[in-house]
Amino acid sequence: MRINGHSHLLPYPEQIPSYLKEKEIFWIDEDREYMLQKDWKRPVTDSSFFLNEKLEWMGKNEIDHAVVLNLSQLYGNGLRIHDMKYALRFQNDFNAQVQKDYPTKFTCGFVVHAGFIDGACWEIERCVEELGLQVLCLPTHYMDSIGTWRGIFDKETAPIFELANKYELAIEIHPYDGEKFIQLQNKSWRFHLIWMLAQCADAYHFYTLDGLYDKYPNIRVCFAHGGQLNHLNIGRRTQGFDGRPDLFEGQTRPRKAIGHPNIYFDTLVHDTFSLELMVRRQKGTDQIILGLDDPYPLGEMESERQSSYPGKLLDLAVDEGIITQEQHGQIWDDNVVRWLCGDKVEKFAKRIGKN
Repeated sequence: MRINGHSHLLPYPEQIPSYLKEKEIFWIDEDREYMLQKDWKRPVTDSSFFLNEKLEWMGKNEIDHAVVLNLSQLYGNGLRIHDMKYALRFQNDFNAQVQKDYPTKFTCGFVVHAGFIDGACWEIERCVEELGLQVLCLPTHYMDSIGTWRGIFDKETAPIFELANKYELAIEIHPYDGEKFIQLQNKSWRFHLIWMLAQCADAYHFYTLDGLYDKYPNIRVCFAHGGQLNHLNIGRRTQGFDGRPDLFEGQTRPRKAIGHPNIYFDTLVHDTFSLELMVRRQKGTDQIILGLDDPYPLGEMESERQSSYPGKLLDLAVDEGIITQEQHGQIWDDNVVRWLCGDKVEKFAKRIGKN
């Protein structure tokens, strides 16, 4: 099978509650040309943002199954608690319905707000036990209840990961909202092209320093966009750890995390040199999953201007001898399933019709 481990889906405009538009939290215009929030809008750049068109797009590109992550615009940072809970619950219910209606085509994620621990844990229980969801989507950074920005692996969030460990969840760590706490002018798409990668690296820094991959052995964490800076920066982090032990008391040497079976990265690095670094750093491809980030323009979409199509990077990697054809197939299929399910694949296989 060809399974896309990083996909997104918008509700149709009429599916979004009027409350979200009235409060300027999130909506889509009737012509399906823009997604909007207060003082923000972004063009809908491809029809496959929406369900029926997504299914057609998947069929055209021979993609059998997709993991639908939550929308970053609905992390809920900075919203009043009632509005935040309303927005996140709408998103989780929408994703759950998509998975229920199309179990062979979609595995959908759910999101919680780490700034409100009790509510986050209740929502995890609801999404797992009532809605049957198994992919927890978390931002690299979140705003706490007093307006301070924190990393997702802050000690305050431990109850979330303890519960995720109990349920043996797959977790996706995804960056967003950098412009809200990085004090730079928002121009030339810098927060998507530069700072998102830094946000991922920051989250990975603390996940590995604090040895959370050992503390929570039942969760499998994937870092979005290839965790690109994580691979490049391992030498600097290790030298800092060894050179200033006074700053890292009780923490774990960065290199210990390399190749850990519960740490994954997707293929969204955009060039074969970066992919080769990931493969070499991880000592193989077992921890790499296929991610297209469709249908966003930073994903692998059909585009003559970008000289792109879904799966192009992996095809080039085979042509250039970076990976084998067997590894190519594993990244598209087996590795994604292992991230989603660990060693408990039977229920998933039955749901999606895979023998």
